Amino acid sequence: MRFFKTVSIVCVLLLPALGLADDLTTAEHAQTHIDLTLHWAGYLALLFFAVAYFFAMIEEVTDLRKSKPMVFAASLIWVLIAAVYAHHGMSEQVGTAFRATLVGYIELFLFIMVSMTYLNAMEDRGVFDSLRIWLLSKNFTYRQLFWITGFQAFFISSACNNLTTALLMGSVILAMGKDNRRFVTLACINVVVAANAGGSFSPFGDITTLLVWQKGVVPFTDFFTLFIPAVINFALPAAIMHFFIPNARPAALLEPQAMKRGGFVIIILFALTIITATCFENFLSLPPAAGMMLGLTYLSFFSYYMQKTVDPEQALAVQNAINVKIDHFAPMKYMNNPAALAKLNKKTVDQSFDVFQKVANLEWDTLLFFYGVMVSVGGLSFIGYLGLTSHYLYGTINPTYANILVGIASAFVDNGTIMLAVLTMAPDISQGQWLLVTLTAGVGGSLLAVGSAAGVGLMGQAKGIYTFTSHLKWTPVIALGYAGSIVAHFLLNGRYF
Repeated sequence: MRFFKTVSIVCVLLLPALGLADDLTTAEHAQTHIDLTLHWAGYLALLFFAVAYFFAMIEEVTDLRKSKPMVFAASLIWVLIAAVYAHHGMSEQVGTAFRATLVGYIELFLFIMVSMTYLNAMEDRGVFDSLRIWLLSKNFTYRQLFWITGFQAFFISSACNNLTTALLMGSVILAMGKDNRRFVTLACINVVVAANAGGSFSPFGDITTLLVWQKGVVPFTDFFTLFIPAVINFALPAAIMHFFIPNARPAALLEPQAMKRGGFVIIILFALTIITATCFENFLSLPPAAGMMLGLTYLSFFSYYMQKTVDPEQALAVQNAINVKIDHFAPMKYMNNPAALAKLNKKTVDQSFDVFQKVANLEWDTLLFFYGVMVSVGGLSFIGYLGLTSHYLYGTINPTYANILVGIASAFVDNGTIMLAVLTMAPDISQGQWLLVTLTAGVGGSLLAVGSAAGVGLMGQAKGIYTFTSHLKWTPVIALGYAGSIVAHFLLNGRYF
């Protein structure tokens, strides 16, 4: 980080002395935009972005949160742009462009913030624990559990992000397969593929589809035409891996567990929030984020109801528990009765539901990482690099091949970054091609373990069992599903081309 700070300081101090006018003619003063693709500032912006993204990719090695280098690089990129434009008396254009980029991020931020808040609330109410423990109590075979966790990851990720879905299913897989490494490895690969595929057919299932939906290039209902291709992307590799899983039956571990009070209501409110966001976009021409913010008030009012509907005995128990924890004092029956005190504490946890606590517990590193990525990509686009890339990809080669290459690239670069770049390029392609790139960018990350947040998360959760190498061994099988989903899209959705 000290290196980056030094570079930024040197750049700012030396800008007047770098001879900007030497390679920018006076005629550019009359322009509203300056092409910096062959300028030193443009090259330096590319370097900042590449180095920052490299540090983001090796987060697990350095323990440096990925948001830090990305936000730093985004700031430096716009400092470079602003300095060049200020030198030519065109600062207003930079401010307008940056604000446009910021508005796009704010819409995405608000949407993800509300989604994460609901997920945290459901986790607090034991929704995910109930699902996990129910699976563990049914004494399924390894092969049955392989398919169950795969299909659950597929459908859950259509509403939740793929990382949360993968970690939920990963906890089940590790608990059930602790004595069978092969099962854990294959089941983790299956969950990664299923989670990425499940998010690709839902407008709010993945960052790629969310970006496309908010941009308005694909109508809400048309995303679901990708359902069958997404199923093929998941099911084809799973059908092959099925035969390599031992047909044994692990022992059941736990009994089913009921959700806490309010769990079912929060699930319903989350579904209602998604419907609200959809109606805002389709019928009112308002951003989906506006509907999500209205949905957040559903949870806020329910949180108020939860806090106000504690019966007097429970309210007294909560107050006594607070006294125990803060003042180390409680009635003698609690001091001399550990079981009663444990029950008291459980009541405290059940009743202390506050929606603002769920907002505070969001994955802020991820949200700030997206800020860094979107602002950086917006800067590179303003410089002119995405226009050049778009001209090459969608001007010199077939759009189908270009979109397939975009999917393969998403195995190395975050799919949200890839899709944002494509949207910023704004290529003139058919709706069928937009659906194709939405599919390929969403599922292409499954080709490598580091290609998606789901894969990276599971590698950390199942260290030494599910690894980059173990995933790479099955990449040809996953690639078969990737190709199958593309073929299915052309066969089923040919009317959009």
